[in-house]
Amino acid sequence: MPVITNIADLKRIYRRRVPKMFYDYAESGSWTEQTFRENTTDFSRINLRQRVAVDMTNRTTAGTMIGQDYAMPVALAPVGMLGMQHADGEILAARAAEKFGVPFTLSTMSICSIEDVAERTSKPFWFQLYTMKDEDYLRRLIERAKAAKCSALVITLDLQIIGQRHKDLRNGLSAPPKPTLANWIDLSTKWGWGIEMLKTPRRQFGNIIGHVDNIDDPSSLTAWTATQFDPSLDWKKVEKLISMWGGKTILKGILDVGDARMAANVGADAIVVSNHGGRQLDGALSSIRMLQPILDAVGDQVEVHLDSGIRSGQDVLKAIAMGAKGTMIGRAYVYGLGAMGEEGVTRALEVIHKELDVTMALCGHRRLQDVGRDILLVPEDFEGRWKRF
Repeated sequence: MPVITNIADLKRIYRRRVPKMFYDYAESGSWTEQTFRENTTDFSRINLRQRVAVDMTNRTTAGTMIGQDYAMPVALAPVGMLGMQHADGEILAARAAEKFGVPFTLSTMSICSIEDVAERTSKPFWFQLYTMKDEDYLRRLIERAKAAKCSALVITLDLQIIGQRHKDLRNGLSAPPKPTLANWIDLSTKWGWGIEMLKTPRRQFGNIIGHVDNIDDPSSLTAWTATQFDPSLDWKKVEKLISMWGGKTILKGILDVGDARMAANVGADAIVVSNHGGRQLDGALSSIRMLQPILDAVGDQVEVHLDSGIRSGQDVLKAIAMGAKGTMIGRAYVYGLGAMGEEGVTRALEVIHKELDVTMALCGHRRLQDVGRDILLVPEDFEGRWKRF
């Protein structure tokens, strides 16, 4: 068993084990990938203040997000095609999150369906919704999430149209992989992944196949999906979806102060400061750089969470110290899932938790609720001085 000391260790195993198209799907951004890179490098610009001679016993990272208890302020973000990173990936990740005591978010574009995950877990999970033009399908999808007793709806707002991701286009990304020569050559070196995939019947988008008329194979699904993301989504439709759901709602993809104010006004319980992991608008600011302006605008009206760029427990602590009430991780746990299945997700959570706990202690605190911006050394120009037109 390899020694896992950080998320990068899992990433190395993940890269060796998973087919190239699915590795590239997770480990890439749109266009030049500037925002994808800056999501992580901007975290490294923030330094920490070490404190000594402070009682570090009886530490806890526990608290709540949207009124729900957690072991640490980290939720597993919705990731499309998780079941292609590892057979039954959504089920395995949900189980690991449940055992660890953090929320799992199932993507609309998951391989395992809402029902698959609900039947194989014992605690409620969150469900992420992409807004589609097919309103009947959208309504039924929400009802299915209610029936599965999902405890929150995460509405993704930043995918009305899909940003161009060069690697996905070059690889011909699909689920399952298309039988091309390049794919056969790549898959011939990924026997462990292939054998596990042969053992499961879940190889297509479980929330769509069988739930939309005339969609019963990858080609018809691709054509349907390409036309379904709703470019006409506006705040009135968001408000309608929140009302249709009737429960805890998180709006994900907020990167602008004005949008944050609108999200608070329509009744969201929380917002996620996010640029979709750098996979949508390349050239947008990193999430961590936009966190403080958004907190200044709406921090007392709605819970503010953050994702995009988190690869360690120190990143989590920095986000919390700056004022976020919660965080989401995506790639960090995908590396673990692809590397080692459920155990890998658990290892990723353990790594992040240990880093979070130890760093919090060395910064002089025993409870996350007591952590504030005073533990940080943030460059004076971090939020930037931008000329606005």
